[in-house]
Amino acid sequence: MAEEIINRVASSPLVTINLEEFYPEGPRLVFDMKEHLFQGLILREKDFRAFIKENDWSQYEGSYVSVICSADAIVPTWAYMLVAQKLSQHALGFVFGDLEDLETSLFQRALADFNPSEFQDKPVVIKGCFDKPIPTGAYMEITRILAPHVKSLMYGEPCSTVPIYKKKAGV
Repeated sequence: MAEEIINRVASSPLVTINLEEFYPEGPRLVFDMKEHLFQGLILREKDFRAFIKENDWSQYEGSYVSVICSADAIVPTWAYMLVAQKLSQHALGFVFGDLEDLETSLFQRALADFNPSEFQDKPVVIKGCFDKPIPTGAYMEITRILAPHVKSLMYGEPCSTVPIYKKKAGV
């Protein structure tokens, strides 16, 4: 008689967290201040204020926006504030920084309400394979949140994990 095959991963007490579940849906766009510099060097207030007033900001509706200046130029802080004021009326969210900064910020917001108490003293694996862009900062943040609560923390897949943290016995 053949021996029954037992799926030890399925019967394991491991709890898997998939950071893709925290991924905020919506397009990611870049607003580059470089496009609004005079001769690629300076920002002229009168011209920029005219752009702010006349631009069709609805193109950012329902999007997450990265605001950067890819030119080596000094852009006054008030210019970014004008952009923020307009984006706040249309975009789902925005940050000063590149797309990686945007993703990190979105995950920090999404994980801000994460309640680690349901993982108290449990072995937890943070899923490592994903289809969506999960920034390294999100893995760092979930580690910061979980480590004080879990029995152990691992990265990868339940069948092949990398140990990250293990609570000392008696703690």
